[in-house]
Amino acid sequence: MNDRLTPSTVALLLIPPTLWASNAVVGRAVVHLVPPLTLNFLRWAVALLLLLPLGYRVLQADSVVWREWPRYALLGLLGVGLYNSLQYLALHTSTPVNVTLVTASMPAWMLIVGRMFHGVAIRPAQILGAVLSLVGVALVLSHGEWAQLLALRFVAGDLLMVLATIIWAFYSWQLTRVPADAPVRAHWAGFLLGQVLYGAAWSGLFAAMEWGLGDQRIVWGWPLAATVAFVAIGPAVIAFRCWGAGVQRVGPTVAGFFNNLTPLIAALLSLGLLGEYPHSYHALAFLLIIGGIVLSSRRGPA
Repeated sequence: MNDRLTPSTVALLLIPPTLWASNAVVGRAVVHLVPPLTLNFLRWAVALLLLLPLGYRVLQADSVVWREWPRYALLGLLGVGLYNSLQYLALHTSTPVNVTLVTASMPAWMLIVGRMFHGVAIRPAQILGAVLSLVGVALVLSHGEWAQLLALRFVAGDLLMVLATIIWAFYSWQLTRVPADAPVRAHWAGFLLGQVLYGAAWSGLFAAMEWGLGDQRIVWGWPLAATVAFVAIGPAVIAFRCWGAGVQRVGPTVAGFFNNLTPLIAALLSLGLLGEYPHSYHALAFLLIIGGIVLSSRRGPA
């Protein structure tokens, strides 16, 4: 693992924010069709079915997925169960742009978790890159008028995404704790299947709690079926595969800066779909985020 960004790594790390931005937009659009935790369970149940024929060998009796079940159960809980459940919950009271904007604090959490729990030194360039990203977040939250920051109020969904972002930082660092020469890492589908297997179980538990606590309703039909198929294939299987590979190449900290492109992409996708229009300050925020990525990937003393 190193911090050097190659063209292929950049391309790899651009895929997750694009798909996760679309996931936020789609998740917001179907809040009236399906409860949030149920949507997350359906998403990962389908993803599990898609991964089974690709990585079924990892389910053999002597597999590390069973021997080291606490590790994979934790990965499934953090990355599949909690993070995605909290995101869909957040979309019931917040907008796709706001939800993805909150995740722009991810580089800071990546640095904090890496330093406190994994002993990874923080470089000055990474701090400056994180500051640039946070300035970009503040710019969008204030709608380009800094005085509005004093009157800024977070809704419940935004606060849920703060918690989700912290959880994702822990998940990303846990990915680096799986030995690079572990047999399960040799096949991406098997490694992802090991996580999704436990994650789908966690998601099912959370969905059951959702139905037990209130009167829930599902509107079955093609719109919901198409939504579940999309979020299972794109934001789930493809995005998680690319994110895991990107983290293995450059580490969670540098990869985290790419996630800051998600709110800008969400703003563009919201145009015409949800009636939430991007503005000129989104362009400036984009430039600040790109600056953060460039700075964070520069090599230098800790």
